[in-house]
Amino acid sequence: MHALDNCIWRALTTRQVQLAESFEQARRFVREVTSLCAFEEANLQGYAALGKLVGVGSTAAVFLDSPYEARSGWELVAGAPLLEMVCDNGWQPVSDSAPDIIQLGAHDAAEMVELATLTRPGPFGIRTHELGTYVGIRCEERLVAMAGERLKVPGYTEVSAVCTHPDHTGKGYATLLMREIIRGIGERGEIPFLHVRRDNARAVALYERLGFRTRTTVHYAVLRKN
Repeated sequence: MHALDNCIWRALTTRQVQLAESFEQARRFVREVTSLCAFEEANLQGYAALGKLVGVGSTAAVFLDSPYEARSGWELVAGAPLLEMVCDNGWQPVSDSAPDIIQLGAHDAAEMVELATLTRPGPFGIRTHELGTYVGIRCEERLVAMAGERLKVPGYTEVSAVCTHPDHTGKGYATLLMREIIRGIGERGEIPFLHVRRDNARAVALYERLGFRTRTTVHYAVLRKN
């Protein structure tokens, strides 16, 4: 197995176990952190354990190796194929003339959720910042762009929550912040990876310019337990 196979499960059983809730063969992040969940295997036992873990009427966001197939007791709420991309080409320095990059934390959480809700980079909660380093750019004291770290498995850290307010796109903020996050990951001796919707050609092109290459395709599914 590759270190990134079943990466949510691997994160919740290794480097991010302190943020995990579990039941038999299923695990999830604490809800305030993110809605991501996983099972050891996508079989009958795995789905049964996940159902017990999240409870009737609740949702679970999972990564699957193949498109979701209808199962009794579950409803597909949303889903999309994602490219899993890995950057093994090092990192590029941030320009001295770049806007000031700020560290984000608990005191910025409400603004981070607001920006993520507007731009929809993926599941984001009031405690998502606890997953790793988050950086941002402010304009007139308003948070207008951010990026950070999400899943962490041995040797790898995911770049995530890359988003820019619609009023501030086209200024290179996403590239700037990603380079900063990639730099930090690289300095720890780890390899950056990320997930992006397969149909998001603009984002894929940006990530390729930053040195990311597609490793595989995973299938994101938000499931509701009936």
